[in-house]
Amino acid sequence: MISKLLVDDIDTVMDIWLKANIECHSFIDKHYWIEHFEHIKEIIYESDNIYIYEEDDKIVGFIGLDGNCIEGLFVKKEYRNKGIGRKLLNNIKLKHDYLTLKVYKKNTLSYNFYLKNNFEIVDEKINEDTNEIEVTMEYKRAE
Repeated sequence: MISKLLVDDIDTVMDIWLKANIECHSFIDKHYWIEHFEHIKEIIYESDNIYIYEEDDKIVGFIGLDGNCIEGLFVKKEYRNKGIGRKLLNNIKLKHDYLTLKVYKKNTLSYNFYLKNNFEIVDEKINEDTNEIEVTMEYKRAE
């Protein structure tokens, strides 16, 4: 089930955010994510564009937007590769004709996931904070 994030669920979402970033970005020191935890928590707390996916009354994934920009899509490790990310993404695609996002090139699972879901590469740059290649992708709904 997909629904909007409630304030009471922020700690659960942040736990998913931290673990997923550490697991999926092994090429970045885990302290980078730990150092950004409180700042991201503030952003999520203030956002009204966070959608959660629940299974068996537990939050197992979420997607966050800032306008047309997907700021993150995270699924608990044990629930990955079960279509949850695609369901969250498709829910957003229903509401947006155009989406953009950034993904680390070395995060091959996410990188390939977005390519399979009709995102196209529009730019590549070195992220100044991590010194890793970050790929900008966009999705445009077919006419």
